[in-house]
Amino acid sequence: MKKIVYSLIICFTISQMISCKSEVKKETETTKEEVTTEKKAAFVLQDANNSINWVAYKTTEKVPVKGQFQKVNITGGGEGNTAKEAINNAEFSIPVSSIFTSDTSRDFKIKKFFFGIMDKTELLSGKLVLENDSIGYADLTMNNVTKKLPFKYTLKEKEFNLNATMNISDWQAQNALDSLNTACKDLHKGADGVSKTWDEVALTISSVFK
Repeated sequence: MKKIVYSLIICFTISQMISCKSEVKKETETTKEEVTTEKKAAFVLQDANNSINWVAYKTTEKVPVKGQFQKVNITGGGEGNTAKEAINNAEFSIPVSSIFTSDTSRDFKIKKFFFGIMDKTELLSGKLVLENDSIGYADLTMNNVTKKLPFKYTLKEKEFNLNATMNISDWQAQNALDSLNTACKDLHKGADGVSKTWDEVALTISSVFK
């Protein structure tokens, strides 16, 4: 009789252990299933084809100097069911090291004698705010100063285009502009012999969602 009772106890214990393992397995499978079925937003700004182009000006004749930033990181928001929803309130950071003008000597001077003179400006950072269907602003931080940069934009289906004009002095960076002009003194001279680097920079940003 003792042997029968003992056998029953062992069988009951084994069945409980099998049952627990089965429950753990089911929970694990369910967790995996939940992860794999997590829905991605229809529009993701980080995954879009993003380009940031700029035009600065030199000499009194206002000769354009074109360039771009080759990298942008979306640090907050940037997702939505529509393109507008993904863009509005998206936060970003742009490494100044990603600047590109097709001239390595010029790139070096801009990094060292312009951004390098500013206070804590390894990154340009900010937040995009769309006020209506055609205008908005960026809370842009540069030289440890945050200012509103107004812009106009168009949004057609999956393509967003932004245009803005930035005055460097609004970010208290006149000393950085003077530093760059000194480093490029002869290159920024026009026919009148005057060396000039303009305070104005035109920005064109586009994002094409996939």
